[in-house]
Amino acid sequence: MVLVLVEHRQGEIRDITFEMLTKAAELADETDSKVSAVLLTDDADGFIDELKPWADEILLHEDPKYEFFNSDVYEQALVDIIADKTPDLIMIGHSAQGMELAPSLASETDIPLVTSVIDMWWEDGELVSERQIYGGKVNSEVRYNKKDPYMVTVQAASFEAEEAPNLDGSIIEIDPSIDDSKVFKKFLEYVEPEAGEVDITASEILISIGRGIGEEDNLDIIEELAEAVGGDISGSRPVIDNGWLPDDRQVGQSGKTVTPKLYLAIGISGASQHIIGMKGSETIVAINKDPDAPIFEVADYGIVDDLFDIVPKLTETIKEEYQ
Repeated sequence: MVLVLVEHRQGEIRDITFEMLTKAAELADETDSKVSAVLLTDDADGFIDELKPWADEILLHEDPKYEFFNSDVYEQALVDIIADKTPDLIMIGHSAQGMELAPSLASETDIPLVTSVIDMWWEDGELVSERQIYGGKVNSEVRYNKKDPYMVTVQAASFEAEEAPNLDGSIIEIDPSIDDSKVFKKFLEYVEPEAGEVDITASEILISIGRGIGEEDNLDIIEELAEAVGGDISGSRPVIDNGWLPDDRQVGQSGKTVTPKLYLAIGISGASQHIIGMKGSETIVAINKDPDAPIFEVADYGIVDDLFDIVPKLTETIKEEYQ
């Protein structure tokens, strides 16, 4: 059994869940096993129908304790579930929630954990995980000291989740034990972005800029392009470090992971730390005057030219054709 923890927030299942379920179906198929999605929630309405095509079974526990994520509550529930179901593999998203939960859960259950995994496969009946090290410069293959079970946290956008595996998950209600005296954390509040701020993880079109933009004053041509295409502006770390864009607009390993329908990389060389954060974009278009820039290795379309010549012409063409 491959056990996948369903991550949800504010009434919506997070994309990382479906990405993990996609890979889980592949791994389970290779071992003639099944995919079990663990849904811990205070209200399952709307979640069940969405999850059914992605799993063989849905282990459901509805309880008011799950209204807001609390790793102390989740850990107790999962310790019980893992002991009862004895899965071969437990998959948790490498998100803020998963990074808080997985290490303590692994310690409590004495299960080996590999974090920030970008790929995994079975080899001679044992799991091999791939993760990036040295700031994303090197991919390492990780094997475990002991086999069965295994635990991983999965990096967002590592696997595509375009179509459900066409499973038909049966609902299995479970009742894990939770001791309130062992819950030491308390949820205070969920803080929404202030009005006018942009959540680049939800943007369908991103115009992303790098050090090739030269200076902050040159942002004007980028803003015009973003307005023409109806997109939001993001940037690589040098742009953020220079203070040209707010911290929450950074894409990359030390920023945010984004998966827009269109990612237009302008003046971005494509360091591995940046690639980690945007490689899951549906379509990547790069503009860079250096033909050897690493960004072209992941781009679907590339323009080798001076961005200061291309961007204004691109904006003008879009306005003429579509406005």
